[in-house]
Amino acid sequence: MEAARRARARLRRYCVANELNRLGTLTYGPPFCTDPGQARADVGVFFRRLRGALGGEAFPYAWVPEFHKDQQRLHLHFAAGRYIKRSVIEEAWGHGFVHIKRLSDVPAGSGTRGEARRAAGYLSKYVSKSFADQRIKGRHRYDVAQGFRPERMTVWGRSAGEVIGLASDLLGQRGPLHLWHSDEQPGWQGPPAVWAQWS
Repeated sequence: MEAARRARARLRRYCVANELNRLGTLTYGPPFCTDPGQARADVGVFFRRLRGALGGEAFPYAWVPEFHKDQQRLHLHFAAGRYIKRSVIEEAWGHGFVHIKRLSDVPAGSGTRGEARRAAGYLSKYVSKSFADQRIKGRHRYDVAQGFRPERMTVWGRSAGEVIGLASDLLGQRGPLHLWHSDEQPGWQGPPAVWAQWS
């Protein structure tokens, strides 16, 4: 459960930092793919072809495998942060069907980052499912383009309030949208902890 939580958090941070607000699905036509190793190889070829078709410059993306409802065939979900013609995606995939859409069904004012949070939520759900699937055990539950990981920043302070204030200043915001303190949790057994989320 902890590994799944960490994977979801890393994937969400990556998607939001790179504003991956378009969600796509790559589906196999006959013969269908049932091997996670083969799917990983195919998606690697897909993104190399796609990058070539878009001029050769690297771009951020994330992808997650998922088994169909029949629990035999695989398909792949991916997120990107730029417009890509469907015909270009179809040609780069070459194994069956594709679908892509911009996730614009977010509250007004959410912007591109709000759309990216929605995409990250979808991909994170598939990552959670993959941790329960023994056929994917020992393999990466998701993958991302190299060179686009969000920068890690460390903030030091004498109290949680001071750290939250300094982090808010660094992010150019008044304060976090959501704030959680372990000392407000009855029966908390771990060390003192604070979690915050900014817009």
